[in-house]
Amino acid sequence: MRLFLKLFLSHLLVALLALLLLLLLAEAFAPAFYRGHVERMLHALSMMGGGMMGEALRRDLEEGLRSTLTAALLAALPLAALGALLTASFASLRLARTARLLAEGSRRMAEGEYGVRLPLLERDELGELALHFNRLAEALEKVEKTRAELIGTVAHELRTPLAALQGYAEGLMDGVLSKEKAAEGILREVKAMRRLVEDLSLVSRVAAKAVEIRPKPLDPKGLLEEALARFQSAFQAKGVALSLEAQDPLPQVWADEERVLQVLANLLTNALRHTPQGGEVRLRAFRQGEAVAFQVADTGPGIPEEHLPHIFERFYRVDKARSRKEGGSGVGLTVAKGLVEAMGGRIFVESRVGEGTTFTFTLPLYTGLTLKG
Repeated sequence: MRLFLKLFLSHLLVALLALLLLLLLAEAFAPAFYRGHVERMLHALSMMGGGMMGEALRRDLEEGLRSTLTAALLAALPLAALGALLTASFASLRLARTARLLAEGSRRMAEGEYGVRLPLLERDELGELALHFNRLAEALEKVEKTRAELIGTVAHELRTPLAALQGYAEGLMDGVLSKEKAAEGILREVKAMRRLVEDLSLVSRVAAKAVEIRPKPLDPKGLLEEALARFQSAFQAKGVALSLEAQDPLPQVWADEERVLQVLANLLTNALRHTPQGGEVRLRAFRQGEAVAFQVADTGPGIPEEHLPHIFERFYRVDKARSRKEGGSGVGLTVAKGLVEAMGGRIFVESRVGEGTTFTFTLPLYTGLTLKG
């Protein structure tokens, strides 16, 4: 009701101002307009000898015309009020309907119902307002869904080491396990929980774009050689071959050395986990346009096509039981993607079931003009 009253008064004020302006214009210009006609009539009367009567007629005509104009303008006043009433009613109905829908939608969202959407009733600014509300609701729904999934996944990830800790503690109390065996198992599970916490912390910083990047010119082949040196013994212990192929020469890239090595470590750990004994993992680097592409290719079982669009999502596992058993936290690829993008690159995956998987990421070239940020 308050909205209608405001609209009505604003429309009425506009109508009154228009009438007032019309009245002032009439008072200013109308006398000169009709006085010429009156003077011609008086001249005609004087020619016929009716001078005194003509003067009286002039006054009467001027007064009559003035009063007629004033009466017409006053008669238009209720019509203006009626017009203001009708236009205000129409506008207030449209605005009130949208306002009610927004209020109801906001109330439901505040209560946690993020699936609410407003109907797009108009194709004007009000319709755009409803459209932006729906986009906001969709974004909040996605955030809430991600939050709920994250809580559920973290609880699930912690359940396994906590159950193991409980088992070691009960075995120690019952005398089934020796102190050394129990301590060894407890320490292993505590390390797994710490690794999960550290991974979650890094994932949250990557998602918030709060990871510090310190780029500098780097040799791509040197990066691969460093990664190979760090992982050679682990690959040899499992019986998986690790090789390196790099174009020579390759231009320098502009990136953070430790972050690149961290990406390579995550990809190599993933490849080692899924490549069977006797398999092979190849490290490659080659020029790709205005970037250098790095590849980690394995001869593992491959990834089914339906899993590929989700492979970089947090806690996503193709083989959940196997990954959890082998100690994967499920966020290594998510971290790799976030770090690569933070350094201005891209990362993607190609895979064929039964043949293997290849992860490729790119890093921008060092041009000599790039400044440290």
